[in-house]
Amino acid sequence: MPPDPFRDRVAVVTGGAGGIGFALAEAFAARGAKIALADVDEAAMAARAKALEARGAEVACVATDVTQRGSVAALADAVWSRFGAAHLVCNNAGIALAGPLLQATPEDWRLTMDVNFWGVVHGVDAFAPRLVAQGQGGHVLNTASMAGLVGMGWLGIYCASKFAVVGLSESLRRELEPHGIGVSVLCPMIVATEITRNSLRVRGKEAPAAPAVDQPPASALKGGVITAEEVAQRVVRGIERNDPYVLTHPEQREFLRRRAERLDAAFAPERWAL
Repeated sequence: MPPDPFRDRVAVVTGGAGGIGFALAEAFAARGAKIALADVDEAAMAARAKALEARGAEVACVATDVTQRGSVAALADAVWSRFGAAHLVCNNAGIALAGPLLQATPEDWRLTMDVNFWGVVHGVDAFAPRLVAQGQGGHVLNTASMAGLVGMGWLGIYCASKFAVVGLSESLRRELEPHGIGVSVLCPMIVATEITRNSLRVRGKEAPAAPAVDQPPASALKGGVITAEEVAQRVVRGIERNDPYVLTHPEQREFLRRRAERLDAAFAPERWAL
């Protein structure tokens, strides 16, 4: 039988102080993994680490700003210094920004891409070469979104960042496969987390008491709401199977089918002929 991908392995999770990140850490720890939590919120991260340690997990906390290449490189150094290896790398930190593209500012673009896309790039740069060099296999999970598979109104900047993560992940999977390292991209729909509030905090804004102009209309966020814990269980299964995509909601199938049909229709004779 193949080795358990979690037992006695080292899992690194950025954005690990809450939401999907902490749920991933909990799920991996429950399977016997050692955990390295990385986040900019040191107080929340320390509290989460205590909760994991109370259940018997071995945990390290590393303050990390994924927008800074040096910070993520320091995270990798800290992980190898503490544990001597890493095996599961979850580039999960992210923010959500909503609003019409025509009202977007350069700062909106820069911050979203810095966290959502460059945060993943920095994680790949810092960890993937070491995973290859240590020769112990492993897995990389990059958190994208359903908004990385289908364009959505009011989520244009977010979609752009997440589409980039999907493309990066598909390419990385091809490159790491010969080394026995799997790559999955997580593409959830709506999950019950504090991402909106945390994203506003990162952007230096207060959470509004009522819907604000940069919140999308309900029609832009169709689908049910699930827990971060359910997402984490789907990730665990996805890593065990080395699935290229980890999807979370049954509604996604219809959205993706319609997108595939639109692409296929571009080859219809009346459209294809010059």
